[in-house]
Amino acid sequence: MPNPKRRWSKSRRDKRRTHYKATISALGTCSNCGEMKLTHRACPSCGYYNERSMFIPKS
Repeated sequence: MPNPKRRWSKSRRDKRRTHYKATISALGTCSNCGEMKLTHRACPSCGYYNERSMFIPKS
């Protein structure tokens, strides 16, 4: 298989990476208490996920 003859410079590498941006995680509302929470995660305020209690949160 062919290999690169020269190493790419840092500036060329960084130019390619300028389009990679961090995205904000999607937020949803808890079906039990209505607080904002990360999707597909248990609610940190009440401990419910998918209408079932997963843990008892610390008060």
